[in-house]
Amino acid sequence: MLYESITYEDILSRMIRWVEDWAREQRISIDTREGSLIKTALSPAAVELKLMYMELDEILNETFADTATREFLIKRCEERGILVEKAKKASRQGEFNIDIEIGSRFSLNQLNYKVTERISEGVFKLECETPGSVGNHDSGRLIPIDYISGLTYANLSTTLVNGEDEEDTEHLRQRYFDSINSQAFGGNIADYKEKVNKLQDVGGCKVEPVYKGGGTVRVVLINSKFQKPSQELVNKVQKELDPVINPADKCGSGLGLGLAPIGHIVTVEAVNEMTIEIKTQITFQSGMSWNTAKPYVEKTIQQYLDELAKGWDKVNWEKNQYATLIVRISQLEARIIDVDGVLDVQDTTLNGIAQNFTLDRYSIPIWGSITNVG
Repeated sequence: MLYESITYEDILSRMIRWVEDWAREQRISIDTREGSLIKTALSPAAVELKLMYMELDEILNETFADTATREFLIKRCEERGILVEKAKKASRQGEFNIDIEIGSRFSLNQLNYKVTERISEGVFKLECETPGSVGNHDSGRLIPIDYISGLTYANLSTTLVNGEDEEDTEHLRQRYFDSINSQAFGGNIADYKEKVNKLQDVGGCKVEPVYKGGGTVRVVLINSKFQKPSQELVNKVQKELDPVINPADKCGSGLGLGLAPIGHIVTVEAVNEMTIEIKTQITFQSGMSWNTAKPYVEKTIQQYLDELAKGWDKVNWEKNQYATLIVRISQLEARIIDVDGVLDVQDTTLNGIAQNFTLDRYSIPIWGSITNVG
């Protein structure tokens, strides 16, 4: 910080020197030793000045987006029309032995769920009444809050659209800088990414202009957990961008009924998943075996693939190119060897080939299994 190096002692010393300089000009003698009247009088002022410098440092930090705390970062973002994304409610699927009324409420553990839409016979969409990611996790037997005649089975199962917590500070800060680095305007790629990424449960997207000729656009999604999104989420984003008029079509109408500009026929799709089969030779330290280490190795591999998926939608704006994900053998081996009890890793193959695995532009890696041939 700019003023952090200025200490109380520095300030007091400068003040005393000013007094001594003045005394020499007046040709008088003034006592400035410890306990003297001058030093005793100047000390409280030096303390206040040090506090003032600390406040100036704080003001400087809050002035700039890269160092501002959440409160002042929000104010900085509002100047560019960027608002904090509020917590959103999870949409879940419930199965029942009978059709139930829309608006019926159920509880599971500490949360309540409200029926919002019928999907098919005995299958309904429920919304968690508590906003945030807390609504994504629980599954199992639902308890009706009010009596429902004939109900003998109620189960909460699939998450259709993930609930989201209020936007964290660093994500908001990154959105601020993204708004400066890439100018969103009138249906360009940056404009689509900005609009789509604001929608609930969207963790990122890739935009392909002129997908099938002029005026066509393809938007490929990944969800907020950086996994393949549900069809429910794909349909929701399609409706927001460019609603489908003819059910036989798999694309929008281009009539400007959503966020997409008039004339843009938008197709929304889910990211693909490509399975990675891993075979390797692991040597263990004495007392460690494959059966003991396997859960930790699997966790390490999953963390690596998750990291790759989080960078799936990153764009090099200078080259206007999306990142291409590569599962690297060197990275896998380096992470596996960090697992406690692992002595060495070698002869790793991905899908039967001893080389890095490059995914296509619209795919993320998931792993099917790992085999230790050691």
